[in-house]
Amino acid sequence: MSNNLSGEAHRPGRIEVVCGSMFSGKTEELIRRLKRAEFARQKVEIFKPAIDVRYSEVDVVSHDRHSIPSTPVESSSSILLLSSDIDVVGIDEAQFFDDGLVGVCNELANRGVRVIVAGLDMDFQGVPFGPIPALCAVADEVTKVHAICVRCGSLAYVSHRLVAGDKRVMLGEQGEYEPLCRECYRKAVEEERRNGLS
Repeated sequence: MSNNLSGEAHRPGRIEVVCGSMFSGKTEELIRRLKRAEFARQKVEIFKPAIDVRYSEVDVVSHDRHSIPSTPVESSSSILLLSSDIDVVGIDEAQFFDDGLVGVCNELANRGVRVIVAGLDMDFQGVPFGPIPALCAVADEVTKVHAICVRCGSLAYVSHRLVAGDKRVMLGEQGEYEPLCRECYRKAVEEERRNGLS
């Protein structure tokens, strides 16, 4: 089959990962790729973790409020069950899924499905997050997107948590997190330690 103008007419099974800090445009890029696939008349299905209800219980919504309908699921195994006869599968907030997501994505790609995954590559402490590192390892293509550091304007490195708490999974927005570059993050952590906040 020949490609159409969008270049999305036929692609073999593959895994594409879009990762980075919060506010870097990961979900925006996921939505953009999925809408291109829909425009190319491909069968698209989008999944997100059921716990992510920040902007919508059902839709995948970017921080700047672009959205696309999705199916919330409790576990990665549900994605396999709901992906029959689909050309493109999108998965948002992949860091919140179980480690089985890697096998699910591989199985879909081996079936000829294009899998596009978006998620945080690191948590608020700068530690690799959930299944994202393993997905980056098996992906055909990895795109790291960057927010801008709110303190100095450099490319952001990590999502710095602004509220107290050491729980790893805490859904949040701009009131709870800020994107910081490596140097500003290091300074922020040092300041929190001096003030007894971490």
